[in-house]
Amino acid sequence: MLDKVKHIILVLSGKGGVGKSTISTQLALTLSESNFKVGLLDIDLCGPSVPYLLGLEEHDVHQCDEGWVPVYTNAEKNLAVMSIGFLLKNRTDAVIWRGPKKTAMIKQFLEDVAWDELDYLIIDTPPGTSDEHITVMECLKAVDADGAIIVTTPQEMALEDVRKEVTFCKKTGIKIIGIVENMSGFVCPNCSECTNIFSSGGGVALAELAKVPHLGTLPIDPRVGALAGSGKACVKELPDCTTSKVLQSIVESISAEKS
Repeated sequence: MLDKVKHIILVLSGKGGVGKSTISTQLALTLSESNFKVGLLDIDLCGPSVPYLLGLEEHDVHQCDEGWVPVYTNAEKNLAVMSIGFLLKNRTDAVIWRGPKKTAMIKQFLEDVAWDELDYLIIDTPPGTSDEHITVMECLKAVDADGAIIVTTPQEMALEDVRKEVTFCKKTGIKIIGIVENMSGFVCPNCSECTNIFSSGGGVALAELAKVPHLGTLPIDPRVGALAGSGKACVKELPDCTTSKVLQSIVESISAEKS
């Protein structure tokens, strides 16, 4: 049930492996660290990585009169999480479903989760522009969703797929909050120098071409990668790193716009 959710933000990517789920979880953690009540919905049915990233794999979900009860990351209950990963016996189980069954599960997640009151709901979507995305759009028609953050990497192939994602958003009427370029360079853990392994600047160029905001450029930082599975917020553990600064900037931008 989304009637108690104030703001809904989708996190999209044109292809897999660009760090979309990491950005989704760290954005949710950053918002919760900023004293917002946050929900994180993982609808990447074939690759549900949110429970692992937040260190919640051993948790189960239950049902109440209002629907599914999300998993909370702490006693304060300021970050609630729902994922099909909680319904699988172990991390290696595969979800081998045809489109209609996947569509039904996504509708259930969007309509039958007892979120309670939330300031923000972050929806981590599967890569591409498939049935899952269309289902989300149909279910959100009655809700004033804030828009989408699109994640890309600097390689030309990833940028090509993100161009399709931008087209998808415009055709389905989704506002694009902005584009994040991830994995742009590698930060040496010893000297902190950033080396461009692939390339850089593609996200900026695409944002200019699509006439949408560029929200920031994130390097590959081993210190940030080491937080996977801990459920710890990058902005709290590594406040001076580039990733933390970009995440804080995004939170300040979206919260200022809606204040």
